[in-house]
Formats: sequence, structure tokens, C-alpha cells
Amino acid sequence: MRSSTPTPAAHVDVLVLGAGVSGIGVACHLAREVPKASFLVLERRHAIGGTWDLFRYPGVRSDSDMYTFGYRFKPWHGTKVLADGESIKAYIEEAAEENGVTGRIRFGHTVIRASWSSADGIWTVDATDDSTGEVERYTSRFLVMSTGFYRYDAGHRPTFPDEERFTGEIIHPQHWPEDLDHSGKRVVVIGSGATAVTLVPAMAATAEHVTMLQRSPTYIVPVPSDDPVASVLATARVPAKVIYSLGRARNIALQQAFYKLSRRSPELSRRLIRAAIRAQVGSSVGMQHFDPAYNPWDERLCVVPNGDLFSALRRGKASVVTDHIDRFTQTGIRLRSGDEIPADLVVSATGFEVQLGGGMEVEVDGSPVALNERVIYRGFMVDGIPNSMVVLGYTNATWTLKVDLVAEYFCRLVRHMHRNGYSQVVAVATPEDRSVDSVLAGGLRSGYVRRAEAELPRQGTRNPWKNLNDYYRDVLMMRRGAIEDEALRFTRVHAVAGNLESEGVFRSA
Repeated sequence: MRSSTPTPAAHVDVLVLGAGVSGIGVACHLAREVPKASFLVLERRHAIGGTWDLFRYPGVRSDSDMYTFGYRFKPWHGTKVLADGESIKAYIEEAAEENGVTGRIRFGHTVIRASWSSADGIWTVDATDDSTGEVERYTSRFLVMSTGFYRYDAGHRPTFPDEERFTGEIIHPQHWPEDLDHSGKRVVVIGSGATAVTLVPAMAATAEHVTMLQRSPTYIVPVPSDDPVASVLATARVPAKVIYSLGRARNIALQQAFYKLSRRSPELSRRLIRAAIRAQVGSSVGMQHFDPAYNPWDERLCVVPNGDLFSALRRGKASVVTDHIDRFTQTGIRLRSGDEIPADLVVSATGFEVQLGGGMEVEVDGSPVALNERVIYRGFMVDGIPNSMVVLGYTNATWTLKVDLVAEYFCRLVRHMHRNGYSQVVAVATPEDRSVDSVLAGGLRSGYVRRAEAELPRQGTRNPWKNLNDYYRDVLMMRRGAIEDEALRFTRVHAVAGNLESEGVFRSA
């Protein structure tokens, strides 16, 4: 019979949860900027990559340009604007290997509980090793939650009326069957987000026909497949690092400028996007399918390289239908309009379910913490949870830009605490600070944000509790701003639970 007492596994300065793009980014920054700190990465899957190891559907690719999606410390070489999932996974693996992170990852470990003790200044983390079924116990001075914000074991999958009558197959992109062959089939992709606009042209290459069925339109922006400026510079034999630096700076500026334009002049942004789409589809497709009822950046924009989605529509290999599902039939989907779409295969590209920390329990001094009842300091430190970071990327720009900044700030914080003899830091909100504005990603009205009310921390109505979603202001604060401010409480605790002694940065603290 297995013991119910967790097995002591290791004590480190920093425990990083997740080996996806966020966790590997944080770990690499630690290895580079705080080399004396000891750390481990716990990952529930058996490979590096997170999202990019999980998603295997046809055409899977980034929805952000690679000059800004790549880490600041590791240039992305090449001229492709968007990269395929396999290339991104290889890039993350390479970053981990180059920075000595790979050997510090414990794969197949699902974290079930994280408990903080103020008296000891220690996090105690219990994780199940799926190879043995045993619960192992890790302790650390700091905890970095970099698991993203959606469930890996289940995507958002509505139940459709009469779907059991359908004689074809219904699948979700998050769990794509390895042996699925859609060649020659009539395919319906339900959804209009980033996954749907990727799947439709990829499947249309071999399917009999692909229909994108959407309840309402989404803003879709065509981008070049290859960066035209980078291509010219590469031909002129400009060094790759220079091309990367220039491309990154330019694309960050363009992202920020278009987001601010969309907030200030939404009608102008709408007209610009519609004009770009009209130039792609001509008169062959009705523009009502690309005219959302909301303003640009109320929901995240979708991008398509070389307008591949529009090309599939023009050639008749794909079509788009804007309607609601009434019910499934034996041979397809009946719409509220009375029309029926025949189908052999239905792909429910209906999004994901939000879940922070992989669903683990969080306790502070024996009391459970409900993250949705807390506000969050500058978008990464939850009120009342000491020595911890929540790493969440931008929703209005490239995710990894924020990951880099949070990791850099965390490294600065660790060094600052070591220099000043601090062993604990906690963000403390006043009652006025807890005057909640919205959930952390409240700038968006996307379905996954609305479904996340019970999961995500809140943001306040004023700084430093309001999420700015402004890269340039965040750079000034996270990379160069003062560490100490009135919202943070620093303390010194000399006792260490269990007489544990770190061999890293806090050895002399």
C-alpha cells in the first residue's frame, strides 16, 4: 500500500510550474540573470512546449508574428511572419537546452497543492508523479505559476441539440486524432477564431469542401507570409541578429499603434480591416461574413498569412456561413434559417476553458485562496500571496512580450531581495485598491474571458492594480522602474522549515 505521506523530493530557491513558452521563458531568464539561484520546473506533460506540444491539428501555427513571439534573448531567425507549431516547439526546446534548463525539468508531475508558510518563508508544493502514482513534496522560497490560463485536458465543447443522431465524427482541435484522414470529406468547422481560420484553408487542400460555420463574424487581418523588409535585408546579407532586432522593434510599434488606434478611432480601424478583406475576396464572398457587431480589439484579432483563408473561399474549396445551429441531423447540421449543411466530419473549434495553475489548490498560512476574489499587482503578483508570480502574457499584443518582461522583473526582484537581506515579499491591496474594475483580461469580450469570471484574478481601477496592456509603459516599470513601492511589503524571516538550506542565491540571507 502506498504511503499517504508525500515523499520529500527537493528544495530550491525557485519552483517554476509549467514547461511551455512561459515557464521555459522564466527558467531561461533565471539561468541567465540569477545564475546562482537553484530552480526546478514541474511539468505535467512529458515534453517541452505546452500549447505547442499539445495542439496537433492541421496547419497549427502562431497567431502573432515571430519577431515578437520569440524571446528577447533568443532571436528568431528567418523571414516567416507566422510559424508552424512544430517549429515553435523546436524553438522553445532549443532555448531550454541552450540555457541549461532541460535537465532541471521534472516531467510527468501534476501539481495538486501549493501551500505558503509565513513563519518559515517557504512554499510547500505537492505533485503527483504519474510514472509511480506517488505524491512528491517540493519546497521553495519562490513559486512561479506559468501554466497559461486554459485547461489542457479538455477544451470548451458545447453540447449541440441532437448531436447523437449525427452519423459522422465530431472532434475538438485540442484533441486531434493522429489517424484522422479528412481527404475527400465534407467538413464543417464550427467557430470563427484563430483555430477555425487556420483549420479551414489547411483542411480545404484535400477535403471535398470545408464550411466555416460562425454565429457571428470575427475581425480577420491578412498578413504577408514572409516579412518583405526582412527578405530584402537577408538578400543584402544583413546579419540575422540585426534583422531580428529591427523587425522586433518595428512590429512592437505597429502592434501598439494599431491597438491604440482601434481604441481611439474604432470606426477608422474597422474600415481599414474591411478594405483589406475586400481586396482579398473581391465580389465572390459577401462582406456580411466579415463585419462584426463589436469594435476591433474588443476581441482578439485573427491573422491569416497571404490571406490563405480568403484564397480558399475564392477558389470555392471553402465557404463561410453566418447562422446559428438549430440541431444536428444524421447527415449534417440544420440551421435556424432552415438550411442544412451536409457533413461527414464536424470540428468544434469552439475555444478553450480557462484554468489557472493547472487547477491546483493554493493556500496561504493554512487558508485556501480564491484567485477570483483577489486583485493582481501590475498583472503578475496576486494580492496577499507572498513570494509568487503569475505569468500571463498580453491579450492585446504578442503573449511572449509580457512573459519576457515579467521574467526580467522577477529576476530583478530576486536580486534586490538578496542584496537587502529580504526573504519575503507580498503585494498588499487597500480596500480602495480592491474596488474591482473587471477580470484581469477584462479589456476583451471574447467568449473565454466571459466564461472565466469564476477563475481569473481581478484588476482594480487604479495603478498599480490596473492592468495597463501597454508594452512601452510596462517596459519602463518592469525593466527599469523601482522595485520597492507602497503596495509591496518586504520582510526578513530567518527560520527555515525543516532546517532546509538553499544552495543558491539565498545561501547567505
